[in-house]
Amino acid sequence: MDPDAVKSTLSNLAFGNVMAAAARDYQKELLAQGKSQASSSVNQEVDLDELMDDPELEKLHADRIASLKKEAEKREALKKQGHGEYREVTEGDFLGEVTGSEKVICHFYHQEFYRCKIVDKHLKTLALRHVDTKFIKLDAENAPFFVAKLGVKTLPCVILFRKGIAVDRLVGFQDLGGKDDFSTKTLEALLIKKGILIEKKEDADAEDDGNHDNRRRTVRSSLNPDSDSD
Repeated sequence: MDPDAVKSTLSNLAFGNVMAAAARDYQKELLAQGKSQASSSVNQEVDLDELMDDPELEKLHADRIASLKKEAEKREALKKQGHGEYREVTEGDFLGEVTGSEKVICHFYHQEFYRCKIVDKHLKTLALRHVDTKFIKLDAENAPFFVAKLGVKTLPCVILFRKGIAVDRLVGFQDLGGKDDFSTKTLEALLIKKGILIEKKEDADAEDDGNHDNRRRTVRSSLNPDSDSD
């Protein structure tokens, strides 16, 4: 058999296989485009009026409105009990204040103590953020009965109450690094850990976003090493 003829035959067969494969790929692409256009056409034909009249969507909307209304009513009720602000109370009012709410933070302070003023600043900020918890302060000099009853010996002293019962306390700044320059966020995290405050959802989301950004920066750094390392 002529070698040149064999080569020509094999070449024609290879070319034919390539063309056949290309034809199959082109056919698949046309089918995919047809399905995509059909799907797009179906989506465009959705009647928005019918969607708005959907009973499940209406129920979700009604449930959301009811939830927001309930939350607003709860906040108003708590504000009437003295929540949402950082207030000073007297020894005569103290018992009613700590038994009148489920969660109460009370700062026993002295007017002349600088560290008590630092605590005041942070608690005032937290009171606005955490309406579920009541924030109050009591002048230790003018409340000798409760100072003795609760064993308050060092100021500032922040006592945490649940249903009128003292469950925990912060004495001085020993749980806050022992320094005066701790942040409100640091105190907030400690009170959340002790269960007297509830972590805000936006804070958790922000932390997740921050971790995600850090991971992206780490990956980017590993892909682009410093030129100084050469």
